[in-house]
Amino acid sequence: MRHLRSGKKLSRPTNQRVALYRSLVGALFLHDRITTTEAKAKAIRATAEKLITLARQPSVHHRRIAFSDLPDKHAIERLFTDIGPRMKGRPGGYTRIVKLGPRMGDAAPMAIIELVE
Repeated sequence: MRHLRSGKKLSRPTNQRVALYRSLVGALFLHDRITTTEAKAKAIRATAEKLITLARQPSVHHRRIAFSDLPDKHAIERLFTDIGPRMKGRPGGYTRIVKLGPRMGDAAPMAIIELVE
């Protein structure tokens, strides 16, 4: 049974799934908007929002916690200098998922995940 098991496996081994999440979250922080499948967008939303919450109160401790989840220097720098201060007055809900429709090749449901202004 799968009771109280959170998160999606996305048909990948753990190390590949973690690498996928890190690259998608890093791309989201660098570009503010990415296009991916709905399942991947919903899976990275929790990680992205947790990191943005850390970046709202910049400290060395929070940077180190964020760097352990996302080891991309450029994404972390942009998160703490640009995105965190921008979201300071917002009580949550930092991302938005907009559904696009099926992908041309395999009809996978696509979505845009973006940072809310």
